[in-house]
Parts: sequence; C-alpha cells; structure tokens
Amino acid sequence: MNPKSIFMENKNVGYLILGISVLVIAMIFLFNSALRDFVTSSCSLAHGDLYSCPMYKTINQQTYLALGIVGLLIVVGFVLIFSKQTEKIIIKKVQEKAKKKHLDVSDLKSEEKQVLKLIEENKTIFQADLIEKTGFGKAKMTRILDRLEGKGFVERKRRGMTNVVVLKE
Repeated sequence: MNPKSIFMENKNVGYLILGISVLVIAMIFLFNSALRDFVTSSCSLAHGDLYSCPMYKTINQQTYLALGIVGLLIVVGFVLIFSKQTEKIIIKKVQEKAKKKHLDVSDLKSEEKQVLKLIEENKTIFQADLIEKTGFGKAKMTRILDRLEGKGFVERKRRGMTNVVVLKE
C-alpha cells in the first residue's frame, strides 16, 4: 500500500491548519463583538461606568490569548507547508543499506566463503568459535580473516585475549 494514500502530505496538512485558523479568527472576532455588546449592556446597568467593569477588562485579555493560540497554529501551518518531507529520505537510506548488503563472493576461495558464511549467519562471532566450527588452525584462520578484512568483508575487534569478527555493513 502506498504511504501517500494513507497519510496526507505535510503541505496539505499545513493548508488545512491555515484554513481552520482563518475560520477560528473570524469566530473570535464575532464572539468578541457579541461579548462586548453583552458586557456594555450589563455593565452600564450594574456599575454605571463601562470601563470600571471587571468583565470589560477581561475581554481584551481573552481576545489576545485566543489570537496568540491561533498565531501559533498559523506558524505550524507555514512550517508544514514549507518543510520537506522526510519520508522519501528515509526510504532512500533503507534502499542504500539493502544495496550494500549484497556481497560479491565470486573471487573468494572455498575456505573464505565457508568462514564468511558463518560470520553472515551470526553477524558477530569470536575468532575462537570460527576455529572450532571450521576445524581450521589458528594460523590458517588468521590468514583467512586477514584476506577477508583486506577485501572489506569483515572487521576484527580485539576483546581481551581473542578477537570478535564482525560483518562489515
């Protein structure tokens, strides 16, 4: 299934957020107008003076808070519109790794192929375990691993008195 058919692109989500933000701004100003009319009629009766009414002072605070939140939404919308999608980059990296894993073993000797196969099965293995599983001597195993390391197939890492052989990725 194509990922684009499941999820909306960032750009479309950004446009959607901007559209919703415009509608919310319109609602804020309509609500602000209705609230001012209500406060004007009720505060002038109760307090006599409109500006001494505590409800009138909170109208501006509520309006600025709501507009600030919508402003954040607008910023998020623009960021989504102008940002690049990371999905394609991730897919490329996974495909590059898959390509690198194909090893050309055509020019290897049968002993080298046997050792490389054991390393591929385990990803990491002690050199002593390779000697045990193949039945080769220590010197022969060292020479085989030297050739495999020289060709870029494996890497040896020192661990105490032995080496860990790791398949290079």
